[in-house]
Amino acid sequence: MRPVPAFDWIGHHADLSPDAVALVDDGRDLTLTYADLEEQSRRLAAWMAANGVGAGDRVAILAGNTTDVFEALFACAKLTAILVPLNWRLAVPELEFIVDDCRPHVLIYEDTYAEASAVLNAPVKLQLGDDYAAAKAGAHPATVGSVTAHHDDAWAILYTSGTTGHPKGAICTHGMFFWNAINIGHAVGLTSASTNLNVLPTFHSGGLNLYTTPCLHLGARSINLREFDPARVLELLVSGEITHFFGVPAIYQFLAEHPGWADADLSKVESWACGGAPMPIALLQRYADRGVVIRQGMGLTETSPTVFLTDEAHAISKVGSVGKPALHTEIRVVDEAGADVGVDEIGELWVRGPNVTPGYWERPEANDASFTDGWLHTGDAARIDVDGYVFIVDRWKDMYISGGENVYPAEVEQVLFHHPNVMDVAVIGVPDERWGEVGMAVVVPRDAAGFDAAEILAFCDDKLARYKIPKQVATVGELPRNAAGKVLKRELRESLT
Repeated sequence: MRPVPAFDWIGHHADLSPDAVALVDDGRDLTLTYADLEEQSRRLAAWMAANGVGAGDRVAILAGNTTDVFEALFACAKLTAILVPLNWRLAVPELEFIVDDCRPHVLIYEDTYAEASAVLNAPVKLQLGDDYAAAKAGAHPATVGSVTAHHDDAWAILYTSGTTGHPKGAICTHGMFFWNAINIGHAVGLTSASTNLNVLPTFHSGGLNLYTTPCLHLGARSINLREFDPARVLELLVSGEITHFFGVPAIYQFLAEHPGWADADLSKVESWACGGAPMPIALLQRYADRGVVIRQGMGLTETSPTVFLTDEAHAISKVGSVGKPALHTEIRVVDEAGADVGVDEIGELWVRGPNVTPGYWERPEANDASFTDGWLHTGDAARIDVDGYVFIVDRWKDMYISGGENVYPAEVEQVLFHHPNVMDVAVIGVPDERWGEVGMAVVVPRDAAGFDAAEILAFCDDKLARYKIPKQVATVGELPRNAAGKVLKRELRESLT
């Protein structure tokens, strides 16, 4: 079977409509046309090539939301290199693990993260700003041709925490980016005239692909905010510029709590969608009362990310559902033996399709555990109703979601086990009005009389990203376990929440 070529999206639009706006960097008041984006990504690719980057080499970037991330992405495409966006929320030891794992040839970084970047291993480093501009200005873009990659070639590695406590890199191919653009673009009605507002972090599949890269595939425009600012987001949403908006539940909650929300005219936005965590039904209804229908979706880093999005006609009548699978995606809900369950029976959600990762970077054991005959085991418990609508009812595994970010308890537990007054510990997700869920550390202390909950949490400060650090601590004399020694976290949730 002949490999499917990955066409040059930016080169195509730069030729067809060079003056059309591709990206707006709201934080820097910078606008890039398709001609600009083609020129800058080509120059960056030429600089990379001159510094030894070739096909399959990794290029890491540690930066906040900036259009430079997308320049780097499309520069990598021209060399069949692989972009590794680093999560700036992580602590330095966490970043060190990821960089050592993927072994980038180049590290591009913002001055904000210069201290962290200094200890990360990469043969070539480039600081954004004046050095970055000079590197591109001195490059020779004519030495770089069009994209020659194929759909099966890796375009990015996005790291996601694992239940073993170490993050693993999901390989994201050119084909995955393409099929996600088709899947979500079809679902929300993106066209070349659309304007997306992105407030999600660009180290995340959501920040890259909901909906910035689908817009760039179509020749549309994406406005990228440096950070989520409710006042600025509301200003843009009422301006008439924005046609499409995607957020996690916490973002919608913060918008609804802002003083300007009550009088904001939200009618000009064509499409509203939500994912990353279950959307509270009361919050969905609050927006619906204002005439805003938010469509709930679901996806994973490993699925680039779109798997589901409710159709607008059933967003309210099937409230709580994530809808039906995207156009080019298959799903199953299976029992522990891998057999399909019946209507409204709960099982694990499996996904298959061209939008699904081929596997994890140098993690054969994770691939063996995560795939069956091409089906990705999502780790989510789900049911399918009589009409074929899917409901995510729980996490099949122990992961919880805080503010749209996945948190795996095993990683947090490994840190807490190093504390001298922690004999045993389990971390569970508990409900939180602001973040959806936060962590609770359930500790068996060595010295109960000398136990200090605040000191336990402070111990995590320089070892874990802030969103991973538990917000609550409880103490018990013994953790409940089954015969195999596994902590019965359901019992902890029932007794402590």
